[in-house]
Amino acid sequence: MAAPQDGPWLDDAAGRLVRPYTVSNGRTQPTAPLDLLSLLMPTGAAHLGHLGPEHSQALGLCDSGPTSVAEVAAHLRLPAVVAKVLLSDLVDCGALTTKAPVFHHAPTDRSLLEAVLDGLRRRL
Repeated sequence: MAAPQDGPWLDDAAGRLVRPYTVSNGRTQPTAPLDLLSLLMPTGAAHLGHLGPEHSQALGLCDSGPTSVAEVAAHLRLPAVVAKVLLSDLVDCGALTTKAPVFHHAPTDRSLLEAVLDGLRRRL
């Protein structure tokens, strides 16, 4: 198996050689209540050594400040549910803490959704 710094194994035709649910040992339910907008912050506590390289990568992504579950999943190129399982492992062992997102408006407020759409259009 490749060292963690080598990144995921990829095959041009098949994609990732290690399938996403292998990363989570086949688990599909996170133990911590997380949604895509949950913010994760490192606690500074040492995590257990039995966690895999993806756990270390996820923890490293959270070092720069509060990071959402969606961001971690995107950077690790994993389905959101797999990222939630990995992140809940880190929450369970005390390496990460979570905070629910704060909405100053209803999350389905039309003006908020239009502002998000405008921002995405500017970035593209």
